[in-house]
Amino acid sequence: MIPAHELLSRIRWDREFGQGWFEIGYFDRREDALQWVAFQQVVFPADNRQVFEVTDDSGRVRRIPFHRVREVMRDGQVIWQRPAPDTGPGG
Repeated sequence: MIPAHELLSRIRWDREFGQGWFEIGYFDRREDALQWVAFQQVVFPADNRQVFEVTDDSGRVRRIPFHRVREVMRDGQVIWQRPAPDTGPGG
């Protein structure tokens, strides 16, 4: 499976692939829940290539590490999903 950062880069730079409405679902540790943000609202800071930035409802800019991305949707369809962690024998 393609890593999340590579998929997001492809959405940014591949004009044909990047057509459509994209949303990123990431795990928010403070909310302990999946949060969704439109790709168009995401900023990729030049000083750190391991995160993206979102602005929350209070206007605060938050940096989200790529490892917290859980799903990516295009036009309402899931196109990428992080596999569930392997819990090993017995669950």
